[in-house]
Amino acid sequence: MEKIVIVGGVAAGATAAAKVRRISSTAQITMLELGPDISFANCGLPYYIGGDIKSRSKLILQSPESFKEQYDVDVYTHTLVSSIDRSAHTVTTIDTRSGEQNTFEYTKLILAQGGRPVVPTLPGAMYEHVFSLWTLEDMDKITRHLNEKKPKNAVVVGGGFIGLEMVEALVKRGLTVNVVEMMPHVMSIMDAETAGFIERELLSYGVGIHTNVGVSEITTNRVKLDNGSMLDADMVLLSIGVRPTLQLAKEAVLQLGESGGLLVTPQLQTSDPDIYAAGDMIEIEHRVSGKKVRIPLAGPANRQGRIAAENVMGGNHSYKGSLGTSVVRVFEAVAGTTGLSLKQAHAAGIEADAVVVHKEHHTSYYPNAETVTVSVVYDRHSGVIIGGQAAGYKGADKRLDVIATATASKMTVYDLADVDFAYSPPIGTANDALNMAAYTAENKLSGFSPSVTVAELDAFVEGKNPLFVDVRDYFAFEKNHILGATHLPLELLSNQIGAIPTDRFIVVYDETGKKGHQTLRTLKGMGFTQVTNISGGYISLQRQAQTVGFKNFKIDVLPIQLKSLKEEQEEEQVDPAAKQTDQNAPIVVDVRTPGEYKSGAYPDAINISLDEIPTRYAELGKNASREIVVYCATGARSAYAENMLRQLGFTNVKNGGGLSMMMARQASGSKTTASNEPLVVDVRSVPEFRGGAIPGAINIPLDELPEHIGKLGDYSRDITVYCASGARSSYAQQILMKVGFTNVKNGGGIMQMMMRR
Repeated sequence: MEKIVIVGGVAAGATAAAKVRRISSTAQITMLELGPDISFANCGLPYYIGGDIKSRSKLILQSPESFKEQYDVDVYTHTLVSSIDRSAHTVTTIDTRSGEQNTFEYTKLILAQGGRPVVPTLPGAMYEHVFSLWTLEDMDKITRHLNEKKPKNAVVVGGGFIGLEMVEALVKRGLTVNVVEMMPHVMSIMDAETAGFIERELLSYGVGIHTNVGVSEITTNRVKLDNGSMLDADMVLLSIGVRPTLQLAKEAVLQLGESGGLLVTPQLQTSDPDIYAAGDMIEIEHRVSGKKVRIPLAGPANRQGRIAAENVMGGNHSYKGSLGTSVVRVFEAVAGTTGLSLKQAHAAGIEADAVVVHKEHHTSYYPNAETVTVSVVYDRHSGVIIGGQAAGYKGADKRLDVIATATASKMTVYDLADVDFAYSPPIGTANDALNMAAYTAENKLSGFSPSVTVAELDAFVEGKNPLFVDVRDYFAFEKNHILGATHLPLELLSNQIGAIPTDRFIVVYDETGKKGHQTLRTLKGMGFTQVTNISGGYISLQRQAQTVGFKNFKIDVLPIQLKSLKEEQEEEQVDPAAKQTDQNAPIVVDVRTPGEYKSGAYPDAINISLDEIPTRYAELGKNASREIVVYCATGARSAYAENMLRQLGFTNVKNGGGLSMMMARQASGSKTTASNEPLVVDVRSVPEFRGGAIPGAINIPLDELPEHIGKLGDYSRDITVYCASGARSSYAQQILMKVGFTNVKNGGGIMQMMMRR
């Protein structure tokens, strides 16, 4: 009969015991656990402390009694395994309560002792108000301290997973919290950009962040940092890492690995053929780099316990290694990583590239869409995906799991581009952020659209004296931008191309990277050769600036908008329309959403969103001939608004187009009404127009021409229309003449137009 002895419980040990029993109904299974609990949800401990989990008992997955009843496993808690006699196939134990010694025989032994939190040797580390968190006992001590001592200030040392989860828990318990991290940013396992998203969330809830600094001393009510500063601390949590529990293995002369863990084969067999190991104490192979690493995570530990159990019972199941996929939620912000980051890939000798995309987690028109960030790292020669990261308030975990699957399956960015993801307006978008990341990577690989991540940007611009071109709208630029950047909204690019020198290296950016790509293609089409786009745009710039900043250029970090855990009462909003007193004076109406309007609007414009026009048009007055200019972000919604108002009886309504066009006209002193100067209209599609156009031309695609008649001004205006070949512009000429324009010419194709110029 097989005698299986398992040293350690929780993730790997308990999983192994249950799997052995499912394989064999006759095996004698013994589990030896040093602590009082054999199977508990250690990942859930911070959430009990913070109050998210109300019942302590829910964290206890199995008791010794229930494990015996369900799996017929003999469980010994409070039991220290003091030695292994490999030749005799026995282990010696000591009951830590009574001191009683026992000996257990085994045919196969599984070591699943896990690890222990690292406790630094610094003054004050052993005070009663200093804690670490690893077991239910640790959790109980922390909870008791919070309930009885009622501390007001806490310092968390270590900005990793457990550290940040405890930061949130302590804030929820009403404490003022500071986190101290020796690395340049919290979540050092992630890119600085991804960590920037998390840091801004921490700051918004009032958490103090101290990076690039360590702790030199803990006193009874303070923590001293090695830069000399002092932090108030009625309690301290140490969360600076996990050390594998290896004393027993060392004394048994089992071979250790290069990364400091217990060495095992792919079958999880140690240097002794009858001893297997699983969980946080072993070193494994990284699935991408092939290097030996320690990855103390619950998921790998559970799978390793299962595989070790199969193999002690005669199986030959190989563990393929781990990607280190991990995720954290801090307040409402979620961020995670899998595989290799770009920095890790380069360190491993892999010639890799990366792209970053920010996109709505579901369709923007469905309520409560949130931006999700996706970073994909890939081999620059083959396009094989080797890792990535995701961040956002909603949908980040889903995208991270896909990147992990793609990495494990050795998919290429070309494969990812063609994946059909589940789509419904409340669920996703027709082209998911992952599709868009793959398209971006394809464009970078082919040279169609060169880009650079913010992590690479400092080194990339060094020695180039680049010109940064910001193509966002007026208000976004005024709020913050790269110091010295030229502001040139995409909508005005064709008219102001002369502002861009041909002898400088051009680095373009917008809010997310999407319009930056369009700008790059336009500039390329106009003959500019030294152009690149910042992958992830301004959002990525801000996150990088938040954590590590830049050396070769300057961008200010935006102020943090504070949040509260308490439900806030909405403040009464003063309706902008109520400010209008003279109902006969010209009026400008912003038909964007209230959220867009609040981010910046045309001076003195009132906000009536497109959807609200049928119910709020009376606010525009009873004068049907009142001069009304409507605008939106691009001119599309305002075209509909113009038509709606005309159908409601208003006769003097003009479409002012997009916000950038409105602001440009204001800056030049022009009226917001349409000009009667000669006009050139490009009736090709928007992508064709972005690829290169006649300087000064405006773009109204042929199919949209009837909706944008109001943009063209007086019916006697000199208008020239053109397209790619002259065919579509012929139809455009006929449409305009039918509605009453008398001076319309067909300029033919773009090449004919350029030759005439």
